[in-house]
Amino acid sequence: MNQTRRLDPELWVDKYGDALFCFARTRVKDKAVAEDLVQDTFLAAVQAKERYKGGSSEKTWLFGILKHKIIDYYRKEKNLVSVNDYLDHPGSLDEFFNTKGKWKVRPSHWSFNPAKAHENKEFLDHFFRCLSGLPRRTADVFVHREIDGLNTTEICGLLGITENNCWVILYRARMLLRKCLEAVGFRRT
Repeated sequence: MNQTRRLDPELWVDKYGDALFCFARTRVKDKAVAEDLVQDTFLAAVQAKERYKGGSSEKTWLFGILKHKIIDYYRKEKNLVSVNDYLDHPGSLDEFFNTKGKWKVRPSHWSFNPAKAHENKEFLDHFFRCLSGLPRRTADVFVHREIDGLNTTEICGLLGITENNCWVILYRARMLLRKCLEAVGFRRT
């Protein structure tokens, strides 16, 4: 059976529009931008429906597209502080790891409350800008784990990576995000 027949774009707005909009709104905080991102998601899904393989539910597939639209939105923002500044310099991560891949100095705890910072629009704006600067696979692993709440086994299945690779990617994502956030003033004390 052709999986594309299961998709019914005419029902997407009624079935998923509100959930997609709420998801986007919590990540961009601007109503008009959130509406545009959801509209872009539907358009991209219609254009890509022939490539839908049915490996996930229609809803999950649409949310996946929206997540990438949000990341792309922050990539386009001007004055972007990017983790690429750290990736462009060979050895930029060497200061964190020894030759065996172990932490030289374990990351310390930040002094601010992450739960309160999550509600802070400025923090979220910078966080998603930093996230959008990560390499795509690194951002995907981080989003699946920390935002979507998927476990390691689920992430590995989705992305075709090993558990060890998943954990290394997560640690690097966290460290790069931390450096990026510290660069714009969210410093630990």
